[in-house]
Amino acid sequence: MHRFVALARVLLVACCLLGHGAFAQYPGKPIRLVVPFPPGGSADVVARSVAQALGQGLGQSVVVENKAGADGIIAGEAVMKAAPDGYTLLLATNTGFNAAPVLHKAVPYNPVTDFTPVGKVGNFGFFVFVNDAVPARNLAQLIDYARANPGKVSYGSGNSTSIIATARLAQQAKVNMVHVPYKGDAPLTMDLLAGRVQMAIATGTLLPHVKEGKLRVLATLLPQRAGLLPEVPTLPEAGAEQIPMTPWAGVFGPAKMPREIVDRLARELARALAQPEVKAQLEAVAFQPQGSSADELAAMLRDQIEIWAKAGKEAGITPQ
Repeated sequence: MHRFVALARVLLVACCLLGHGAFAQYPGKPIRLVVPFPPGGSADVVARSVAQALGQGLGQSVVVENKAGADGIIAGEAVMKAAPDGYTLLLATNTGFNAAPVLHKAVPYNPVTDFTPVGKVGNFGFFVFVNDAVPARNLAQLIDYARANPGKVSYGSGNSTSIIATARLAQQAKVNMVHVPYKGDAPLTMDLLAGRVQMAIATGTLLPHVKEGKLRVLATLLPQRAGLLPEVPTLPEAGAEQIPMTPWAGVFGPAKMPREIVDRLARELARALAQPEVKAQLEAVAFQPQGSSADELAAMLRDQIEIWAKAGKEAGITPQ
């Protein structure tokens, strides 16, 4: 019996040492960062900027993999089912984690219990865009135009913020507009430029088209005016109510990731966000970099789930 106990202790110590050695070697191969939107959109730009700097800090490549569709559910489910070894991560956003339960009756994961928070990346800047052919120079004129043409003005949406924010705006203004959904801002942009949709609430990736004179921007959803466009008013300044939700992005892994790996990733993510070149790349698309600890990200997620659920209900959105 004494020999058995001694042997068990030796094996336990050996396992602990082997486990510690495995964590010390992390990462030993490239890491996947899954993005729930197609290439070219704001989330993709953010992911690629952060992935490059994160990979440099970790000493391994961080490969961005786009899995668009179903309001982030496809990407979220893929990461949820992956091994919790730190080699498959998700650039989660409010679309898949906060809005999907508002928009869909059946979501195959629980954002709180089926994932491991690593750290927040920041907040997306959103703006009200219109095609240059629309005879509106401000938000009030856009609402008047929509009222004068009920059911003839169409708006595109590339993510959950677009869907819920535009629905709230239309409800508040009592206007009837046609909703055209897209899988992301990149495909939405093509139709907005071509005039197949007349307006959209979208991210800062569309701002270059404003400088080219192909689109106009009427307001920002940011709580204060954007540094890139200081002349563009906030929603309250433009005569509308402020949108209560936060359009955020953060890094998560599958549930039950080892704490040692989470801590390593969190440290390197914070270092990546602090790099001046990363900040410049993110701010160029009106994305506000803002890191956090894993625990702070978890708390923010829980708060935002409640806020988005309330916002969806107030906008009259019924899960499909």
